[in-house]
Amino acid sequence: MQQSASQDSQKSTITPNYQKIGIIGAMQEEITPLLSLFPTHTAQAMGGNVYYEIPYKNATLYVAYSKIGKVHSAMTATTMIAHFGCEAIIFGGVAGALNKDLKIGDILIATKLCQHDVDISAFGHPLGFIPESKLFIESSKILNGIASLVAQEYGAQSAGTKEGILLKEGVIASGDEFVHNAEKKQWLIDTFGADAVEMEGASVAVVCDSFGVPFCVFRSISDSADGSADVSFDEFLDSSAKICAEFVKKMLDKILG
Repeated sequence: MQQSASQDSQKSTITPNYQKIGIIGAMQEEITPLLSLFPTHTAQAMGGNVYYEIPYKNATLYVAYSKIGKVHSAMTATTMIAHFGCEAIIFGGVAGALNKDLKIGDILIATKLCQHDVDISAFGHPLGFIPESKLFIESSKILNGIASLVAQEYGAQSAGTKEGILLKEGVIASGDEFVHNAEKKQWLIDTFGADAVEMEGASVAVVCDSFGVPFCVFRSISDSADGSADVSFDEFLDSSAKICAEFVKKMLDKILG
């Protein structure tokens, strides 16, 4: 895991020309603050989910919460791309830390993601690997670069410092399991080199990679590697969602100009 470097991010930051952008959270609480920043939106029901269409600047945004887990998040990402025509996907939410350097409230942006609960090793394949796919899916360097620049500017404006937010980069492991015990956490570190764990990011990554659509996944750390927390999850989720909403909006402003 490393801190996002401003010089490297600037090299990767070529402003893309997206007309349709999808934004996903796993839970309703993760998208409500974002929707409040865009009061003009319409709702479309599809496949047991609701997609909010938002006209913004010269583009159209599609916002939805997928529900928890890999299947739901993959379905939401697929609908956004295949039905609504989204040209980029941003996924935000919370995750548990594996890396001891990650603290509660830190923002981790994924450089690559894997599915930790895939196991066909009986056929000689490495854990997490599916034939005709990839063990690790890399996220968009351009979108990650934009996120890094936003983090620096956002931090400088909110804290009155020049340092900004130290957005951290690392590997995210996803699976249909809430990982809470120390042994499993250490296994994820040893097996995949993972810095954080959650339940949706890698499946969104697989969908985006299959369609050739750029994506980024960023997570606010909700609990430290040792499982400790200073506030309740509900309290953290509320405050984190508001910060993430502002962060996404500033990313959109960078992308759309």
